[in-house]
This record gives sequence, C-alpha cells and structure tokens, in this order.
Amino acid sequence: MQHEAVIGAAHWIYLLGVAVIVLTMILRANVVVPSIVGTCLVVFALTGSPVAALGGVFSASLVAAKELFNIFLVIAFMTALLNALKTLRSDIRMVEPFRLIMKNGHSAYFILAGITYLISLFFWPTPAVPLVSAILLPAAIAAGLPPLAGAMAIAIAGQGMALSSDYVIGVAPGISAKAAGAAVSAAVVADRALTLSIITGAIALVLAYLSMRRHIQPASGLLLDRWQARATGAAAEAIDGGGTFDKAELARGTSHSEPLATDSNIEASLAMVARRRVKWSKCFAVATPVAFLAVVAIMVVPKFGMAMPELKGGDAAALVGGVAAVLMMLATLAAEGPRKMLDVCPEHITDGFVFAFKAMGSVLPIAGFFFVGAGETAAQILGLPPGKAPSLLFELIQAYQSMIPDNHVLVAYGVLVVGMITGIDGSGFAGLPLTGTLAGALGPVVGFDPATLAAVGQMGAVWTGGGTLIAWSSLIAVAGFARVPVLDAVRALLIPVLIGLACSTAAAMLIWS
Repeated sequence: MQHEAVIGAAHWIYLLGVAVIVLTMILRANVVVPSIVGTCLVVFALTGSPVAALGGVFSASLVAAKELFNIFLVIAFMTALLNALKTLRSDIRMVEPFRLIMKNGHSAYFILAGITYLISLFFWPTPAVPLVSAILLPAAIAAGLPPLAGAMAIAIAGQGMALSSDYVIGVAPGISAKAAGAAVSAAVVADRALTLSIITGAIALVLAYLSMRRHIQPASGLLLDRWQARATGAAAEAIDGGGTFDKAELARGTSHSEPLATDSNIEASLAMVARRRVKWSKCFAVATPVAFLAVVAIMVVPKFGMAMPELKGGDAAALVGGVAAVLMMLATLAAEGPRKMLDVCPEHITDGFVFAFKAMGSVLPIAGFFFVGAGETAAQILGLPPGKAPSLLFELIQAYQSMIPDNHVLVAYGVLVVGMITGIDGSGFAGLPLTGTLAGALGPVVGFDPATLAAVGQMGAVWTGGGTLIAWSSLIAVAGFARVPVLDAVRALLIPVLIGLACSTAAAMLIWS
C-alpha cells in the first residue's frame, strides 16, 4: 500500500515560491533573489532550524552545480574552440562559400535558415547571429530578400529550432531531465525535443516565408546599398540586461568585434591570416564541421538499429566537449605555434569559463530552489539518506490529483503555456527547472510520459524567451544586425511560431502519449 504524504507548511511555502518566481518572470525581473529566499524558507519549514535554512541556500546551489557542471564544461570548451577558430578566421571560411549560391531571395531565405541552424546547433546562436548577419545576410539582401524576412529566418532557425532542442551541447535537455527526476533520461528528452523543434521550426519557417514571399524583389545591388545606408544603431548595447540571464553575453559573447558586411571587409579579415596559416585556416574550416557531424552521427546512428554502442547519460556531452577541446588545441597549435600554444590554450579555456558563468551562472540558485522540491536532490541538500527526503511538488499533486483533469490535451498544453510564461523574462532557460519539475510530477499522475512533457515545456520556454517572441530577449540582437525594428520582428514571428508550437504539442501527444 502506497504511503500517503502529509501535506505541511513546507509544501505550501514551496508552491508559493513557485508562484512568486512565475510572477517575477512575468514582470521581467530577475528570479535569482526569489529563488534564494524561497530555498531558505522551504528548508526552514522542513528542518525547523534557521542554521540549516541558511546552509540550505549554499547546499542547494552546490548540488545544482554538481548536477549541471558538465553543462558548464561543454559551454566552456565550445567557446574556447570558437575563439581559437576566430584567430585563424576559419569561422568566416565555414560560411563564406554559401554566398555564391544565393541567386535569389527565395533560395537566400532557406540558405540563411539552414546555415544558422547548423551553426547554432553546434555553438548556440551566440556566434551564429553576428556571423550569419555579417557574411550571409548582406548577400541575401542583395539577392532580393527583405531584411525583415532575413531576421525571421535567423531567429526561427537559431533562437528557435536549434536552441530549443539544444541537441548537441545538451544544456536545455540536461536541465529539464535533472528537474524531472532520476527516472527521466536527458537523452530521451533531447531526442523528443529535437523532433518537436524540427516540427515547430519547419511550420514556422514555411508560414514566415509565405507571409513574406510577396515582398521578395529581383536581385539588385541597390537593395544592399539601401540597407547599408540605414542607421546601424546600437543593437548589442541595447540588449536588455533584465531577466534571468545576461542577454548581452548570450547575444554577443563570441561575436566579431567589427561587423563584416561587405566583400572588402570579408577579404580584409581573411587577409589578416598570415600566409603560413592560410592552409590551416582552410583546413579547420572543413575539419570542424566534419568532426561535429561525425559526433552527431555517433549519437544518432544507434537509434536506427546500427551495430554501435548508444551513448548514455552524460556520454554525449562528454564526447562533444572532448572533441571541442582537442580541436581547440590543434587550431591553437596551427595559429600560434607549439611554444605559444601552451600559454594561449589556457587563456581560451579561461575565456570559455568566464562566458559560461556569465551567461549561465545564475541558473544555479534557480535550479537549487526547484531541486529542493525533488526527492532525489532534496536528500543531498538536506544531508539525508537517499529516499528519505520529501518530494514536495509531486506530493502536492498526488494529494490533490482528483482536482487535476485526466486529460492529456489539457496537461500538455498547460505545460506548454507554463513554459511560455516562464520565457516572458526573455531568457529561455530560466523556466526549464520549473517545466521539468512539473513534467516529473504531473506525468505519472495523468499517465503522460514525463520526458515528453519536459520536452513540450522546453519548447514553450525556449521558443518564447530564447529569442523569437519576446522583444527584450536576444531577438533584439537579430533585429539590430538586420536593421529592422524589433517590434516588427515580434509581430511577424508571432503567428508562425504559435502555430508551430501548437502543432508540435499535438504531435507530441500523437507520437508518444
């Protein structure tokens, strides 16, 4: 017979803390302080000790750091690799050839989206926005693509499709799975989020293209001249610092210090590479995407029944980080030589950790609060044996499950809406501990797979706050580089993205429910 949990003060304080955090997100304020206060109050209610409550604030963030540090490592190594490639200008060479095949605005739209997606999938949209905007967007505009359509393609493919699945780096599915509980695999969440992101993105891209198709003009250099004559503004500097994460870091953490909007600027940048390093610049422009495509193949091939061991747990993230670290060292060796490489590699890694913690560090106290409500991690925070700590949110839902409609449609769309609400602060990842915790608690009660629910919530949070629907998110950087008003971009993206999210949630129920 299952033991019925006794609902006490700690449960209601935890629920109140969740409500306060959601309200704070709606008001576009930072949720770190409410998370810390909530953690302190919940631990005090559980232990009755003010000393334990104060220590719980530290312990919660420490447990969150232990659980999520692999994510920080991957971000650090990937950023270090990007910095090494920038020294060789290999990042420019990777995308520059695609300018040659932009014959008209129609093909330019889908090429922009495809290249943005690939770069963002491996490196996040952080470098994709300035790189694609500087090198490919001018060519697309000269081919007849309206700047607003270019901004929509970049936002949907980068901040939407790639970031919401985060399939290669694994930050988003890692946070969602940790919050959902030990029984939920990050790999399963990642697989389902990838499928849902592709469904959402494909629908949004097609609808956005259809809405802008009549504005595409014949190719003309005058279009580019007119676009370049617009005031560039201060897009990156205008990024709102409010919300949960440092959006300036997320938007331009590895961007080029100078825009590369013309052929002469691109040629001048490539000419900065010393003659002896040109061959290495070209080599790593090819080797880097090939290496990561091989990593993706290793991750995907076993799922189709091929005779290869499937990567489990954190193995995929470890492989991505290891490949990035080796490529970074080789690129630095090619750029700096064997002696100087010994000093420059640690600098790249340090810069990577600085970026990782500036962009993602505030997730630790937020995740710490939600981990207090999950039995597995709450035991570590409270210093109790495994299985002895309460699972606050799950017990609340279990106690009042008769009030929860046993309807998969309502639950799925409810979690999607909660995710979208948490994305209102403009960060995207801040709501993942909440949507993951909700998925882990609601799923078993209503007979819905928690991994699927977590992926649905992840779609709502990241598509909303990651940079497609919120004007104060990093979408402002996309609009700034494209030189279009950010509110125009929001209005143009709203209907395609909402329809895409609605369809992908329906697909989640049909495929996995």
